[in-house]
Order: sequence, then C-alpha cells, then structure tokens
Amino acid sequence: MTIAITGATGQLGRLAIAALKARGAKPIALARNPAKAVDLGVEARAFDYTSANPASLTGIGTMVLISSNDFNDRAGQHRAAILAAKAAGVGRILYTSVLKGDASPMILAQDHVATEAALREAGISATILRNGWYTENYTGALGASIQHGAIIGAAGDGRISSAARTDYAEAIAVTALDASHSGKTYELAGDTAHTGADFAAAVARAAGKPVAYVNMPQADYAKALQGFGLPEGFAMVIADSDARAAEGALFDDSRTLSRLIGRPTTPISATISAALGA
Repeated sequence: MTIAITGATGQLGRLAIAALKARGAKPIALARNPAKAVDLGVEARAFDYTSANPASLTGIGTMVLISSNDFNDRAGQHRAAILAAKAAGVGRILYTSVLKGDASPMILAQDHVATEAALREAGISATILRNGWYTENYTGALGASIQHGAIIGAAGDGRISSAARTDYAEAIAVTALDASHSGKTYELAGDTAHTGADFAAAVARAAGKPVAYVNMPQADYAKALQGFGLPEGFAMVIADSDARAAEGALFDDSRTLSRLIGRPTTPISATISAALGA
C-alpha cells in the first residue's frame, strides 16, 4: 500500500513522513514545490491544493490530506484535493480535521466541517483525525513572553488538551498503515489539560523567570495579535478559538490519541523545554 502525504514540507507533514519511515514505510511526499522535500529522503511529487492534478496521485492507495494553512477558500482547496484523489482511484483518505468537528463552536471549525462533508459526498473510504491544539501553537513566541513576563490570551480558565505535533504525526502513521481504521473518526488530544495560567507557570519554571498569564477580552486579544503583525482575519480567528477554549472547545479527556500511538502524549513541559533549547 502506497501512502502519500499532502503538505509534506510543512511542520506536521515532515513529522508524518518521519513517523511513517520509522515504521518501515516508504511514503510519497506531495508538495507545492517538490524541491523543498529533497531532505525528506522519499519520492516527492508536485501537488498543489488549488490545482490538484490527479496525475500526481497515480498509484496512491492512501492519501493523507493535511489541512491547508491557506485560509483563502480552504474548504474549496480540500474539496479539489478530494476530487483529484477520487479521479486517481485513491482507495482511502486520512484527513486532519479539528477536535469535536461539527460540534465545535470555533469559527476555525467551519472549513473542517465542510471538508468532512466533502469526503462523505465523494464516497471515498475515510479516516477522520480530529486533532486538538498543538502545544507548539503556544511556543512560537516564548522569547518575547519571557522577556515581558507575560503570556496573553482570551481563554480564561478554559482547559486545553494540547499535544505535541509529533504525537499527532504518529497518529497519522498508525492509522495510515492499518486499514482497520477506515471509516473511523477519532477525537485526538493530549492526556493532560492545562489552562493559560498552567502554561505560563510551566514556562516560568523552564525559564527560571516569572511569567504570568494575562487574560484579555476577545476583541482586545485580536487587536493585540494584529499589533504583532497578524492579518486582521487570521487574528480574529485565533482570538475566537481562544475565547471558545474558555467554553471547553479544546478540552477532551478521552485519551484516544495516547491509545492510538501506544504511549502517553508529550507533556507541555517537554515541548516548552524543546522550544527553549533546554
């Protein structure tokens, strides 16, 4: 069975390729620019979500559709990739959706819900991996947070069951290699939930400096994100996700992810330490 990974040069895609190789598989990397996939050590083919040429999927048994990070008609991009897979005779698609799927109140979930519907309409066997938050979502600006002694957000006391990207990548490898996961939908999240204050405390311990969590109204948080250089639309989506996290949108205690990968999910302290180079 030949497995192909879309978005293979992205952060999750690279880890998924590595996880599959570690299990003896020889995946195919699908990327907008195959030259950027040379270091992955696998066959690479050109594949763009917007053009989605079925010829690039010749001989593929399972396609892992990693959700696009381009928010310009993301659902339309995914639909094009799904139709290309159908035209190429791909037997199964794995899709990285969002935690809780159509039950999620987050604006971010809308594209994922539409993609899950497109998969059903296409009639291709699918495995839906509803990924929770990546812990790395919070570690990108740790330097500035430590410098200013504050991590800002709008999640209040909401509990967030985040996990490391490597954990989600291993779930991709496990389910892609085993056809028994066909037709299944999995809610995937970290074993241990944390609040914003918990995360700030973990950063403070790792850095050896005081760092506090500063909760903000959703609109103020969106404006702050724009001040950091995020486009207005994207800032609003991130702020909405944080505010919905305050209502439980990113909490899950099923431990489905750890059962799939056969080990506990990565603690936030480990991801924080890795980000700080500790």
